[in-house]
Amino acid sequence: MSAALTPEDFRGFLHDAAMFPPGDLPLEKAVPAHLEHQRAWYRKMVSFLVVPAARLDDLPELPDGGSVTLSVTFPQGPDMLEQVVTRVVPAPGYDIEATEIAVPEGVTPEDLLSVVDEALHPGEVTGYVEVPRDDRRDAVLDVLAGTRYGAKFRTGGLTPEAHPSEAELAHLIHGAVTRGLYFKCTAGLHHAVRHTDGDLEQHGFLNVLLATDAALDGAGPADLAALLADRSPAFTLDAARLTAVRRVFQGIGTCSIADPVNDLLALGLIEGNRIP
Repeated sequence: MSAALTPEDFRGFLHDAAMFPPGDLPLEKAVPAHLEHQRAWYRKMVSFLVVPAARLDDLPELPDGGSVTLSVTFPQGPDMLEQVVTRVVPAPGYDIEATEIAVPEGVTPEDLLSVVDEALHPGEVTGYVEVPRDDRRDAVLDVLAGTRYGAKFRTGGLTPEAHPSEAELAHLIHGAVTRGLYFKCTAGLHHAVRHTDGDLEQHGFLNVLLATDAALDGAGPADLAALLADRSPAFTLDAARLTAVRRVFQGIGTCSIADPVNDLLALGLIEGNRIP
């Protein structure tokens, strides 16, 4: 079957989170690996290197002419945000293009957005706010609505409890679409189709793309949950529809670049050489 899509259709979809579990690649290896991705045939599919704010001082020097765009995570909240985005990154060639900010316990969504507004100037750095998986989630989505910030949904982890159910993730996708929000997903989503990995029930990024498309067409949470649960979904999005969906579902944080690329190759959705 000839591929209907190209790496260009998935431009920037893969946020390189090689340093995070379960990959846990050391920073001194993650940066050279990211540079290799930038030279590969699938390079258009790869965007940021995701780095914790606490590790910025450890960034290795880049080779002459090397450049790396960063998405910086703030798992403890936005306290250090302004200091980080206004600083000169220690090693030349790095550029902070996105931030991923958690909402700490005891901090209201309104207070968090006030701090973020002070730190991030429009058009300079993309801001994703991680939506908590508790009773604060709708309040956070409500506050993000009408702002320039996106949502970050955690879709997995190292334990079964870290993986949201189909109903929970469907609620988040529906909530984002109906509020006009864009979002990214992170953790447990580096394979294309829903599957079982040991004792982990893992979502598929193609399922999330299809559910987002359905939400844009007015589908409700129950229909989205059914799409997320499908273990053999028919991926019917052409390039134009995928572009529209990608404006909303912008990308995935993945510790493996090879897994999602190889899955797309195996499904015949793109063409290229398998990544070893």
